[in-house]
Amino acid sequence: MRIAILAWFCAAAATCAPAALAQLERITSGEASSALKAALETGSRAAVASLGRTDGFFGNPQVKIPLPESLQRAERAMRRFGMGRHADELILTLNRAAEAAVPEAQQLFVESIRKMSVQDAKGILQGGQGAGTAYFRRSTEGELRKRFLPLVKQATARVGLARQYNAYAARGVAFGLVKKEHADLDDYVTQKALEGLFVVLAEEERKIRDDPVGSASELIRKVFGAIR
Repeated sequence: MRIAILAWFCAAAATCAPAALAQLERITSGEASSALKAALETGSRAAVASLGRTDGFFGNPQVKIPLPESLQRAERAMRRFGMGRHADELILTLNRAAEAAVPEAQQLFVESIRKMSVQDAKGILQGGQGAGTAYFRRSTEGELRKRFLPLVKQATARVGLARQYNAYAARGVAFGLVKKEHADLDDYVTQKALEGLFVVLAEEERKIRDDPVGSASELIRKVFGAIR
């Protein structure tokens, strides 16, 4: 088992120079497994903390949620007629709803790490950048969607414009003016919240892989530093 894990790290590193190989040989299989799980938990906590707070989405241009494409023409018209504050209010609400939902992700991520199989670990180590995020997406996205949606609904229900949009969109779909996937504002926000979460999670994973020395965990530094 230990030899297999070391081989995975060599594959992840593409090549193993003699010095790197010597470092790897001092790493136990338990350390390798623990380091991988610790790295995934560190990255997931950082992503959730970044997004699950005021302005986590709204203040981050990379993941800020705009109005659905089908409503953006109406948004431009509203701004031309001095009604931009209504569009701004709705955009803020969409992002606040996503921010309220994201903290639900952390427990699911922790459970996913605990259930990780040897084959899952091998895939993450050999997969390189983004492999950990892809694992989380496969193992949690369906349940995350179920947990996010009620929280998003609570947030958007407080704003009359959200209800008006859903009624408008339903009519728009019937006339081919609004895309079906944009017809329900809560579903739209839930999808965007998930997309944003995995974007930031991938960024956190990249940071750990690129700079394990910067990690707070000595074990992560030891194991991931050996394959750089």
